[in-house]
Amino acid sequence: MNAHHFLAPKTAPWATTVDVNAYTSVVDIFHQAVAEHADRPAFSNFGQTISFAEVDRKSLAVAAYFQTELGLVKGDRVALMLPNIMAFPVVMFGILRAGLVQVNVNPMYTARELKHQLKDADCQTIVVFSGVSDTLEEVLDETPVNNVIIANLGDATNGRMLSPPMNLRFAHNKTVADMIAVGEGLAFTEPAISADDLIYLQYTGGTTGLSKGAALSHGNMVSNIMMYEAVASEVTTPGKDIIITALPLYHIFALMLNCISYFKFGGLNVLITNPRDMPGFVAEMAKWKFTAISGVNTLYNGLLHTPGFADLDFDHLKIAWGGGAAIQRVVSDKWLQHTGQHIKEGYGLSETSPVLTLNPISDKRFTETVGYPMPNTELSLRDDDGAVAAEGEAGEIWARGPQVMQGYWRNEEATASVMSEDGFFKTGDVAIYTQDGYYKIVDRKKDMAIVSGFNVYPTEVENIIAELPDIVEAAVIGMPDAKTGEAIKAFCVRTGTSLNGSDVQDYCRENLAKYKVPKQVEFVDELPKSTVGKILRRELRKL
Repeated sequence: MNAHHFLAPKTAPWATTVDVNAYTSVVDIFHQAVAEHADRPAFSNFGQTISFAEVDRKSLAVAAYFQTELGLVKGDRVALMLPNIMAFPVVMFGILRAGLVQVNVNPMYTARELKHQLKDADCQTIVVFSGVSDTLEEVLDETPVNNVIIANLGDATNGRMLSPPMNLRFAHNKTVADMIAVGEGLAFTEPAISADDLIYLQYTGGTTGLSKGAALSHGNMVSNIMMYEAVASEVTTPGKDIIITALPLYHIFALMLNCISYFKFGGLNVLITNPRDMPGFVAEMAKWKFTAISGVNTLYNGLLHTPGFADLDFDHLKIAWGGGAAIQRVVSDKWLQHTGQHIKEGYGLSETSPVLTLNPISDKRFTETVGYPMPNTELSLRDDDGAVAAEGEAGEIWARGPQVMQGYWRNEEATASVMSEDGFFKTGDVAIYTQDGYYKIVDRKKDMAIVSGFNVYPTEVENIIAELPDIVEAAVIGMPDAKTGEAIKAFCVRTGTSLNGSDVQDYCRENLAKYKVPKQVEFVDELPKSTVGKILRRELRKL
């Protein structure tokens, strides 16, 4: 049995290969999009909209400022610590045009997390949101940073929006608005950028200790954008699409799919700065005839429970992509009731730029899988020894393709631990291969529980619990147990108090083998989540 036994024999409804070398860099994609769509709206945020031509002009000024005023040279790292505000895409394209490497920083980071990332990436320059600059101030002296640029809400718009007052401790530093104003009068020399040059350091969630920077190249990103374009061509129309961008742009999913891909398509990104304000989020959606949206299960579930969502106009919606964590059937079924279509689940990682698989748009079912491999992408299911898993057995997904990272930034040991000799990336995710050629994730390797020698995958149990009408969310972990080695514990968020632990256990017993039934059920007000909406099971172990 060869290593490619598990490549899908069923034909995906897209080409097996696409030209992933159609562009040398993301900057080339940028220039083409600006030339083709100059007068069209590119980004909207808090009632302000800027065109492709304005993004071009302002990002050029940013690039000139970095290069001429700050003396940054190709390959230098610039940290971007922003939520979804107008400054994000404008500064980002400036960073890329100057040949610099963008370090995507979560604005919700603690000072400790921020210090690690700035030191690890060796960043001398950071562009930070005014609302979180206090975090930077705590650790600034312990980092390599000597250039601080403040981004306010109104920066990079057309100047008609009031901004909150800038943090006074950084009053001597420039704002993004200052960068643009000064940069417009500076010379700029466009550097030569190759496919192998780095574009992003995308730090992983750090589930196993300190976070690591996945080093992504222009070629990695271009290839994934070209793959996505091939897969999504039936639901994209050049210059006509409006995508709701609520997932954070510092996360590679929204950055590749929403921001850069839809920029390439001449589409409009509606930037949602605070999706946790669900009523405000729904009110913003009501203003647009949006054609696409991306999200995670928790975001879709939140929308579905927000007053006013059911009244939105979904006549123009062509696609809703889901990723980051499993989309639950109960959530997708409710989405179907309101919008007329299921959420299309895909799968990927920071290390893979990020998309490895997507469900076909033409398949109108909810498949409970992550679909087919993208073009130019090989997947193989492996056992713990690295051998191809037996047919029908679960195995770790190994992936090979042009979207796989260059390695972890300055961390050869970590890189070697996840790369095989023949160029496969070991994802750490366990999947089975279905009869119709789809891949179904059964869970993270490290999240699997073993009860009396039987493997229990939390996602399966969580999906069953979520079917109960009074359950809002559920998360499951394995806890030490003297009798069975591990026992399943469920943490549940409920509406009201009529549902009790016995009800949850009884329903699980009806639908699951005995060893999968939670031995303990604890009700909590909320589940710990990352800023992207992933439930953090490791945090549950501390409760």
